[in-house]
Amino acid sequence: MSMNPDIYLLYEYMEKVPFTVRMKACLDSKIDKELLTKAAQEAISRFPYFSVKAGLDEGQNYTLNHNDKPIVVMPETDKRLTLGSDEVNGHLFAITFRDNCIWFNYSHAICGGTGGLFWVKTTLYQYMIKKYGPIAAPKDLKLPGTPVTDGELYFPDADKLPDDEPISRYTGGDSNLQLGRFLKYLLNPFARDCYYYQIDIPARDLLKYATEIDGSPNTILTAMMFKVSSKMFKEKKGTFLSGKIPDDYRKDIGADHSYRDFVRFIHVRYEWSMKDESVEKLNMRARGAVIAQNQPELSFERFKKLERNHKGIDEQPTLKEKKKYASKNSTFRSDPRDTYVVSYVGQTDWGGMDEHIKGFYSITDGDLMLEVNALKDIFCITFQLVSKDRKPLDLFLEILDEENIPYKASGRYTRHMPKIKLPVK
Repeated sequence: MSMNPDIYLLYEYMEKVPFTVRMKACLDSKIDKELLTKAAQEAISRFPYFSVKAGLDEGQNYTLNHNDKPIVVMPETDKRLTLGSDEVNGHLFAITFRDNCIWFNYSHAICGGTGGLFWVKTTLYQYMIKKYGPIAAPKDLKLPGTPVTDGELYFPDADKLPDDEPISRYTGGDSNLQLGRFLKYLLNPFARDCYYYQIDIPARDLLKYATEIDGSPNTILTAMMFKVSSKMFKEKKGTFLSGKIPDDYRKDIGADHSYRDFVRFIHVRYEWSMKDESVEKLNMRARGAVIAQNQPELSFERFKKLERNHKGIDEQPTLKEKKKYASKNSTFRSDPRDTYVVSYVGQTDWGGMDEHIKGFYSITDGDLMLEVNALKDIFCITFQLVSKDRKPLDLFLEILDEENIPYKASGRYTRHMPKIKLPVK
C-alpha cells in the first residue's frame, strides 16, 4: 500500500458525521490545568503517530505530517471543537477539561477505542503522578521515553491472509425501522450534536447477573435493547429489529498490539414474535449470533475489503473523486443496517489510577447506541440518542429495575462531537 493507512477515513468526513471520538474521564478532584498541560505534552511525545497534522500532496492525497506544536489543553465549552484548526494547533487530537472531568477528543481516522486508550492512559498517568504522587502503572502503559514498538505500527499485508470461505455469515438483511430517525438526525441542524446519558452499574451486580443467565455485558445489553426497541417502534409486517455489536478483530489478523482500528460487526436479528421473551432467552439468542459470526475467515474478508477500498481511493485522480469513491465504497456504510448498537471494549487495566477515576465514558456518533467501559468497580454506559426524547432511556431503566440491577443515571448531556478542518485543493 502506497499511502498511510490512517488517512482513508478522512475521505469520508462530513460535517454532520465527522468520525470523531470523545473519551471522558471523571476524576475525584478538580482538574489542575497547569499539571494537565505538562502531562499532555509529555504523553503526546510518546505517540509520534498521533502528533500529526493533515496535508494534501501533489496527487491530491491526504497526508499526515509531523506536528511539532504543543497539543492543546483548554477549558471545555458548550460548543464543538474543530480538530485540525489553528484553535488546536493543527492537531487531530485535543484535550478539554471542566471541573473534575477531562475530555480526550480525536479523529477516528487515526485510531479507534483501543488506540485512543494508549494516549488517554499515558496522559492520565502523567497527570496523576504529578498530582497524587507514585501510582501503580497499568501493565500495558506506554511511558514517555520508551520506544514505539513494531507491534504498535503493524499493518497486515492482505495478500498474506487466507482466502478460506467462512462456515456461515450473517444474511439477515437491513432493519429499516431506524432509517427515519437517522435521516432526521442528518437533516436537523439543531439536533446535530445530539445527546447522551451516563449510567453507572456496580460491576459486582452486573457480573453476577451475567453469570446467572450465562451472558456477557455485550449480549445482555443487546437483549435489553431489543426489548426497548420493541416498545419504541410500531410493529410492521415484513420488518424486524436487530442489534449491532462492534467486534475487534485485530488478533485474527496478527495486529494484536496495533494502535489502528480493526473493527467488524456482529449482527443479532430479532423477530417481533420474540418481544415477550425473557432477557435470559434473548441473551442466549445474542450469544448464538456471536458464536456463529466469531470466525477468523470473516476477519480476513473484512480486512481484504478494507484494503481494496484503500487502493481504489488511491487510484482516483482528484480529491473530489477520491471522496466520492470513499463514500460509495465505504466498509462502514455497506454493512447491514441495524436498529441499535452495543459497543463494549472489555475490561481496561488502569493500574492504581482506578482509585482516582470515578467514571469513564466513550462518546461517539449514533442513535440508540450504548458505549460501555468497565472500571474495577463499575460499568460506565453512555446511552446515546439523536433527540431530547428520553423515552428510550426510561424504557431501558425500567428493564434494569425489572431485572433487579442497581444503577445510577445522569441527566442529559450534549455530545458536542468535534468537527475536522481538512486541507482543500
